[in-house]
Amino acid sequence: KLSGGEKQRIAIARAMSQEPKILLADEPVASLDPELAWQVMGVLARIAREDGVLTLINIHQVDLAKRFADRLVGIAQGVVVFDGTPAELDDDALNRIYRFDQRAAEAGLLTA
Repeated sequence: KLSGGEKQRIAIARAMSQEPKILLADEPVASLDPELAWQVMGVLARIAREDGVLTLINIHQVDLAKRFADRLVGIAQGVVVFDGTPAELDDDALNRIYRFDQRAAEAGLLTA
């Protein structure tokens, strides 16, 4: 039986077999433990760097995004509220990105 990380790497390999110019990954590490998440993000980073494939990743793990991304775009309620480098992502930017969720949670509008 394949692990979650192995399944993700196989999915990436299948996508790359098509020789894409752009690779879109929607939450590629969402269900993985931190070590496997790091490995999968490393694979995606190598693809972007070594194969020259534009790689767009939707991810909510800020630490991984800051470590592996060249550019970050933060969206809140459909509006771009941050567009910059990982070094530019500070607490103010994070507040702009996540404040809508925090307000909804405080108002009791979000459920687990």
